[in-house]
Amino acid sequence: MPLHEDGYTFILNETVSCTPVGYTNRYGIELAGDLYTPINLDETRTYPALVIGPPHGGVKEQGPGVYANELARRGFVVLAFDPSYTGESGGEPRRVTSPEIFAEDFSAGVDYLGTLPYVSREQIGAIGICGSGGFVLSQASIDPRIRAVATSAMYDISGMHREGWNDEGTAAQRQSALQNAAEQRWKDVDTGEAQLQPQFPLEMPASGLDPITHEFFEYYVKSNNRGWHPRSTGAFTLTSVPAHINFGQLKNLQDLAPRRVLLITGEMAHSKWFSDKVHTQLPDDSELVVVPGARHIDLYDDIGKIPFDRLEAFFKENLA
Repeated sequence: MPLHEDGYTFILNETVSCTPVGYTNRYGIELAGDLYTPINLDETRTYPALVIGPPHGGVKEQGPGVYANELARRGFVVLAFDPSYTGESGGEPRRVTSPEIFAEDFSAGVDYLGTLPYVSREQIGAIGICGSGGFVLSQASIDPRIRAVATSAMYDISGMHREGWNDEGTAAQRQSALQNAAEQRWKDVDTGEAQLQPQFPLEMPASGLDPITHEFFEYYVKSNNRGWHPRSTGAFTLTSVPAHINFGQLKNLQDLAPRRVLLITGEMAHSKWFSDKVHTQLPDDSELVVVPGARHIDLYDDIGKIPFDRLEAFFKENLA
């Protein structure tokens, strides 16, 4: 789905209205969101509502908008947002990745939705795509106003930094990462500028990519004409790493009970093990949906594979 003239990677459904909105989180950072509603919205009644966060490094005009567009068509009021330091949201320096603040951004979305007269405060749920899946589980465990949670192609960014891929990291690797970040802080002090990770290039590199990186490039690189957006670069400040290592993101999942969690992953997704792990930790309160033939990035934007029927039924049942 190429970038369209309106700046989105998808076409807005003719039965849906999309309105830019702004609000602040509890850190005082101004967040930018898009509010999706059915065009026949009756403001004299109340509707169930959802807040949707993007993949780590993504923006609201990509995957969150794809989900919001479809779920608003099905009768939900939906808020898609740019996390702090990202996209059109505020926060300095740009491109910080903070597990605490990214999680808080979901509660800020709940705050905003709760001010709308046509949203029931008792019927607000949340969806996290990719990295936002870990952030929303973290925040929902401490914010019972989030009545039901779904993740899609979930990544636990903090757990990956702390424990390594597939939990195979070592203490020595963790200490090395902390030392590298400490040295980078001195460099940032001396230059007066926060150094970023490499950004996604405009063109797909000719060779040398591992399968996971190649998949992300397929979605984010401009020349592939799929999910590229100028505000989604994939780059974060190098000194953000210690915050993730020190953050126990999914340590209190038991506090989600008795609320329900829907975990959506792909049969071919390299990230499937994250969802499997959470499902094992929440055997009585989670449902695992494995989409046949789907890769990780297919759950960002492939409306033929994203199980919208199950998402609709899950939230209508658990927000009733």
